[in-house]
Amino acid sequence: MGMIYRTLGKSGLKVSLLGLGAGAIGADELDEGAVARLCEAALEAGVNFFDAARSYGRAEERLGRLLRGRTDVVVSTKGGYDVEGAGDWTPEALRGGIAGACRRLRRDRIDVFHLHSCPLDVLRREDLLRVLDDARAAGDIGTAGYSGENEALEWATASGHFEVVQMSLNLFDQGSLAARLPRALAAGLGVIAKRPLGNAPWRFAERPARDDVAVYWDRMRALALVPSPTVSLAELSLRFAAFSPGVGTVIVGTADPEHLREAAAALARGPLPEADRQTLVAAYARHGGGWEGLV
Repeated sequence: MGMIYRTLGKSGLKVSLLGLGAGAIGADELDEGAVARLCEAALEAGVNFFDAARSYGRAEERLGRLLRGRTDVVVSTKGGYDVEGAGDWTPEALRGGIAGACRRLRRDRIDVFHLHSCPLDVLRREDLLRVLDDARAAGDIGTAGYSGENEALEWATASGHFEVVQMSLNLFDQGSLAARLPRALAAGLGVIAKRPLGNAPWRFAERPARDDVAVYWDRMRALALVPSPTVSLAELSLRFAAFSPGVGTVIVGTADPEHLREAAAALARGPLPEADRQTLVAAYARHGGGWEGLV
């Protein structure tokens, strides 16, 4: 089985089941050749979905250079902040963020533009929602999205203002499975699953220092999940997320081409056996009832 492609909800965009999260490629210390090799490996594997953000360093600029002129890829980014001369989460910042993303990504329009992890009081502001509506009408963006969790994600899903939502989904972050993901599916929204590997906490023998990885490390220990002789936790988590009903694409953030090829091979093996999936859901239900989605 090769790469699977799905339609991203009512956006109509056809995207690869495996997407490349560009958070890892924005660092100044990363060699330009390494970034080029990663993008080449992604395209060779059939990846056509690339997800960036204003906060990902040089990621937009690098993707813009490497994907320039390609009409066979779908480019997603996020913003609303870090625009010179504009306060964060103002109409000026949002307009400037969309224009800046088009410039850095070297595209006439952004296929998917997300409001990026803003809280509910910001997300509901009519002045910001009007900017998104105007940008769609002008053709500067194709699809409006929200990337976030918990009550803000619930509002975005039900609001009618967005065609796409992006949420955390992995073995250690299953809170959206029961209600938010089904509601998104029922509303025709495209769903992008971020952190499908749960930040790979199994890499660490001791609790890591980085906060988001530490949260998942704690959850992994609470769930007492261990790899089987034949399927690693990485593959379990990736296939668990990717084949959850309603998911359009899972974005894997890496700077290592081999990790991306391994992810593509794992997804080619298809869904987990239903009994295995139910075991993972039951473990989360026993221990993770109060855990919120990790923003």
